[in-house]
Amino acid sequence: MFLEPEITDNECGWIEVICGSMFSGKTEELLRRLKRAQIAKQSIEVYKPAVDQRYDPEAVVSHDRNALRAVPVSSAQQILLMSSNVRVIGIDEAQFFDAEIVSVVNRLANSGKRVIVAGLDMDYLGQPFGPMPQLLAIAEYVTKLHAICTRTGGMAHFSYRLQEEGNQVLLGSEQEYEALSRQAFEKAKLSD
Repeated sequence: MFLEPEITDNECGWIEVICGSMFSGKTEELLRRLKRAQIAKQSIEVYKPAVDQRYDPEAVVSHDRNALRAVPVSSAQQILLMSSNVRVIGIDEAQFFDAEIVSVVNRLANSGKRVIVAGLDMDYLGQPFGPMPQLLAIAEYVTKLHAICTRTGGMAHFSYRLQEEGNQVLLGSEQEYEALSRQAFEKAKLSD
């Protein structure tokens, strides 16, 4: 379990990245950390890519329906403009942002903010997803979560797409994706 570092007024900020496959609890963990910051009376703001309209266009919502109000943004630069008076910044679905998110997150942390980022580390093909590799590289804290494989019951860290769709981005849930272990993922790819 991740325990938040002690915050002092003199300290520089830092970056936390929560990653894993679909259904691994990334958003749930992001919400947990943000709610703990609220309990500690720290100011928070939550951002999500505007393209993510699942569940609620103005909230970050986990598959278990836990939620926090969020600001949908069309570019990472908007986060910089809107977060000057906030101590803790949450960013969900970071894989949907372009490479600019890396410099934005760095600037926020360098200005003394705690930045918590959640996102898929791999796409449906098992390849690194968007800016996530760079975010993982610059983070002080990395948490990789795993789902349960729907076919083997083992640890799953691949997001297998159930529908044939050529684009890298297909927003969805249980109808479009399945969490698979390495073994099950490789077998599923062979049967395609």
